[in-house]
Amino acid sequence: MYHSRFPRTTGRLRLLLHLIAAVTLIAGAAAARAQTISPLFARGYTVIPQPQRVELQPADFSFSSDWQIRLGSGVRPDHVAAEILQQDLSSRYDITLTSQAKTKPGMKVVRLVLTPGSVKIGEATDRDKAVLAEEAYQLDLSPDSITITANADAGLFYGAETLIQLVKPREGKNWLPAGRIVDWPDLQNRFIYWDDKAHLDRFEVLKNALRQAAFYKVNGVLIKLNGHFQYSSAPAVVEPYALTPRQLQELTDYGLHHHVQLIPYVDGPAHIAWILKHPEYAHLRAFPQSNYEACTTNPETYKLYEGMYQELLNANKGVKYFLLSTDEPYYVGLANNAQCNEADRTRQLGSVGRVLAEFITKAAGYLRHHGRTVIFWGEYPLKVEDIPSLPSHLINGEVYGPAFDKAFKEHGIRQMIFTFTQGNEPLFPNYYLLPGSQQVNYRTMTQADEAHFRPQRDRIAEVFNEISFWGARKNADLMGVDVCAWGDDGLHPETFWLGFATAAGWIWHPGSPQPDEAKNSFYQLFYGKGAINMDRLYQLMSTQAQFWDSSWEWAPSSARSILFGDSDAIRPIAPHDQTIALPPVPRGEFLRQEYDWEHVNANRLELVQSSLAENDELMGLLNENLRSVQAHAYNLEVFASVARLYRQNLEMLQALGEIDAALQSAQNAAARLDYSAALSALDQAAALAVAMRGQRNRALQDATATWYKSWFPRVPEANGRKYLLVLNDVQDYRVDRALGLKYLILREFLLPMNEWFSDLQQVRNRYAKAHKLPENSIPFDWQDAEMTGAGESY
Repeated sequence: MYHSRFPRTTGRLRLLLHLIAAVTLIAGAAAARAQTISPLFARGYTVIPQPQRVELQPADFSFSSDWQIRLGSGVRPDHVAAEILQQDLSSRYDITLTSQAKTKPGMKVVRLVLTPGSVKIGEATDRDKAVLAEEAYQLDLSPDSITITANADAGLFYGAETLIQLVKPREGKNWLPAGRIVDWPDLQNRFIYWDDKAHLDRFEVLKNALRQAAFYKVNGVLIKLNGHFQYSSAPAVVEPYALTPRQLQELTDYGLHHHVQLIPYVDGPAHIAWILKHPEYAHLRAFPQSNYEACTTNPETYKLYEGMYQELLNANKGVKYFLLSTDEPYYVGLANNAQCNEADRTRQLGSVGRVLAEFITKAAGYLRHHGRTVIFWGEYPLKVEDIPSLPSHLINGEVYGPAFDKAFKEHGIRQMIFTFTQGNEPLFPNYYLLPGSQQVNYRTMTQADEAHFRPQRDRIAEVFNEISFWGARKNADLMGVDVCAWGDDGLHPETFWLGFATAAGWIWHPGSPQPDEAKNSFYQLFYGKGAINMDRLYQLMSTQAQFWDSSWEWAPSSARSILFGDSDAIRPIAPHDQTIALPPVPRGEFLRQEYDWEHVNANRLELVQSSLAENDELMGLLNENLRSVQAHAYNLEVFASVARLYRQNLEMLQALGEIDAALQSAQNAAARLDYSAALSALDQAAALAVAMRGQRNRALQDATATWYKSWFPRVPEANGRKYLLVLNDVQDYRVDRALGLKYLILREFLLPMNEWFSDLQQVRNRYAKAHKLPENSIPFDWQDAEMTGAGESY
């Protein structure tokens, strides 16, 4: 789903608000473009985030295993800063720091020093300068001495991360710049959102994600597990694979060791079909016919939540925050039926926004009583006049425009900027944009059907602008940013790291560096030495995904039921699916087609050819980098599996063109009364359909084998638990439509290929019988996802 953070409005007005918001960023973005590249990058050094102050001397110096690590007063032998220096310098650069008790003559020293108040911070947006100072550090670099000085443990850790990132391999040696870096964050909370609601990453993968987040100075990971936690108070919601309380605490402790909070994310009162779809909880629905939203006036709703909250709190000790996601509670305060009467409470309180505020107050009150600071989404149906009904101890996880931001600030509620590196793009985020002229069905903002609007924008540039220049920097009492990447379309999290890392850099140091520099710094730091032409690789991954999406049409769905409502009202909403017209089966004695499919699809087929050439280039770059990168080869394996899905779509469209050509040949042969040739052409069309199914299945099986290296399988049953496949009654997420990874190419399974194939065979056999030629009957099941072509024939 594309998450708009604007009040509920009509589609046209919401799009206008997007345009207005974009215009407010132009001045800041234009000023930023005038900046030059950063001093470190100009010298060939890469750091994310870009430090606040950098003073460089002319010379660089070599850095190798002839250095010793020394711990100053207050630095424990097991301090995480010393740990990562020794581990990461060894794994990345083959540098081993010795740790003798005394310094030997000629030995060069890396010193770690903790001295409260020693590092003074400069200008920052966050007013809580004492918290920022805890994360500040100073890094002094010279040919025989490196000193990392910090006020507190977090700052020492971040100084060590910067030193690790700075090392530059060149000509068989490792180099560092001589000089001084003084650094501190602009905002205290630098959060990313890890969406495991529709799949569960394997335990070691989640640990690695926390470590990777820390590398870029992210200090909070919002994790949405839904049914992937083993609730004993709500066993019906627990899915086949789920984290145990012990595992969640182990992950929490691992994150805290690296100065990352693993923050539970729980929706309510809306977005909880994962709970309300179960018969055990259907009585908690606000509307009996919809599993989307809970009844806020039912005391049992809070009893359920409090039991789940407490279990998460018990397995997440040591963390400060909890995200109470009050995301899109469209219908709160409206229910008036036998099992839920919120309408009377709305009349008593005066607005639906105050009914929501009452829910937030109760739910957040429980969490605060148990030691958590609660982050929530302060959005519609809240209005400016409802804000005083909220407790001031909350943190609003989004900014919402000048009037709202000022009202929250006046009420004492601090805020965070909400941005996202991926919304509802299929397969890969829009890090780069494909021109409309190269898309089959290009949608501009004025043409968009809002329910299926996929914003055509460069996500990296937009995140840069939103974090660095958003008007909330003047109007709100800011304390952080949360960077989201939604799981609604089922993308692999490996596709999100470019957005996460660059965004984290701008939260720490807004406005610097420029997006192009930030991306290139990421490629070097993430993949290490050996990365080749990564910018082009990411461009092709992005643009091929957009062609994949634009190469089909949208049409009302026949595969799922009418939705309960949308953001505007409770009303029947027709869901949509992507589709494509199949070549018309020929009719009659002369096998004539109803229309010229080739002419109608000429532009599509032409664009397929150019996209195939780019897919060749992409696969070449992926294969080359898989052989050469130093780190994160699995990331490229995932990319390659996605690239093969792109290719399979292109080859399918090409095959449809070949099927149409075969049917035209059949028509031409029938016109010449060449019965055998006509029948052979019909058989060729059928054979191409069989081969097309095999290509689809091979691509899907490849993706499944690759993704399940890091995911637990999405299965109907395991570990004595079952997955209840019941869809959300309000929002149509493709990831929910099917288990396994079939959702990735669900649009293909929805094509009426069985009917088309059966029709073709009937026409073929009638024609054969009429002309005394052999009849044929081949079984064909388009829904069969196992057949890959081996042993298949027509």
